[in-house]
Amino acid sequence: MTEKERTASKGATYPLALSIVIPVYNGARSIGELVGALEELAIEGGHEIVLVNDGSPDDSSQVCRALVDSAQVPITLVNLARNGEHNAVMAGLHHASGAHVITMDDDPQNPPEEVERLLAFAQETGKDVIYTYYDEKQHAAWRNLGSRFSNWVADFVLEKPEGLYLSSFRCMSAFIVNEITRYEGPFPYIDGLILQVTHNIGRLMVRHLPRAAGRSNYTLRRLLRLWMSMFVNFSVMPLRISTITGFALSGLGALGGAMAIAEALLYSPPAGWASLMAAVLLLSGVQLVILGIVGEYLGRLYLTANRKPQSVIREVRRSELSPTAEARPAARKKERA
Repeated sequence: MTEKERTASKGATYPLALSIVIPVYNGARSIGELVGALEELAIEGGHEIVLVNDGSPDDSSQVCRALVDSAQVPITLVNLARNGEHNAVMAGLHHASGAHVITMDDDPQNPPEEVERLLAFAQETGKDVIYTYYDEKQHAAWRNLGSRFSNWVADFVLEKPEGLYLSSFRCMSAFIVNEITRYEGPFPYIDGLILQVTHNIGRLMVRHLPRAAGRSNYTLRRLLRLWMSMFVNFSVMPLRISTITGFALSGLGALGGAMAIAEALLYSPPAGWASLMAAVLLLSGVQLVILGIVGEYLGRLYLTANRKPQSVIREVRRSELSPTAEARPAARKKERA
C-alpha cells in the first residue's frame, strides 16, 4: 500500500491499511472461526479486527476476550452494556484506526477472502464507499423479503443511487468514517449517514455462504426499528406524506359535503349513520397516525436533546499487538480541527 493511500484528507495518517469492524450478538459459536480466518489474511500495510460485543446474552464476551488474549493480529474488544446493531457499529468505528474500514456480520457467511477483494477494489477505484451485493443470498425467504423492502424504502426516503443494495458488508474510507462518526445522536443508521456524506459509491458482487451455526439475529421487531430510524431520523418524508394526506382528505371531505348538500336538496335520503361512522373512524384513524408520526419526531428530538447515549461502553480490551490508544483518536481529532 502506498503512502498516499495510507494518508486521509487534510494530512491525517493511519497506522494500518484496514480495520475490520464486527458487531457480535449471540455469536459465541461462530466468531472464533471467523476471527481465525481473518487473522490469516495477508493485508499489505497490516490490518486489525475490532469486535463489538453488542450486549450478547450468551458467552460471546468470554469468547471474544479469549480471542484478544491469543490474537495473531491487533484485536480490540469493545463490550457494550446494551444492544443495538447500528449503535454497535458506530462504537466500533470510533475505535478503528485503518485507512479503510470494512464492516461485516459475526458469522462466516461472507468468506474472509472476499475481504481482500473488497479492500483491493476500494483502493483501485478510489471510491468513498464500496457496497457488496450477492448473486444469491443464503438467508431465509422472509429475511430476503425484508431486505428488499428496506432497500425499496431507502430508494424512496434516502434518495440512494438506483440499484444500490445496502449491505452490511461494506468498505469505507477513513474520510467517510471520520465524517459519519461526527453524529452523536442516539439513533444512528449507518447507511443513512453514509448517503448524507457522499454519493461517490461503488458496488462489488461477492459470494454469500449458508449460515454455519445458529440463526439470524434479525427479527421483525428489529427490522421495524430499522425502518423507523430510516424514516424518522434521516428524512422529513413522513411529515410530507402526512401533509399531502391531510390535503387529500380535506378535498374528499369538501367533495363529500357538497354531495351531501346536493342530495339533501334534491332527494330525501335515509339516515346515514353507517356512512357517518365509517367517515369518522377513517378520519380519526388518519389523524392519530399523523399525530403518531409527529410524536415520533418530537420524542426522538427530546431524547437527543436530553443526550440519550448512543452506546454505553462497559469495557475496552486490546491485544498487545494493537496500536496505542493515543494513535487511534489522534488522527480523527486532527482531521476535525
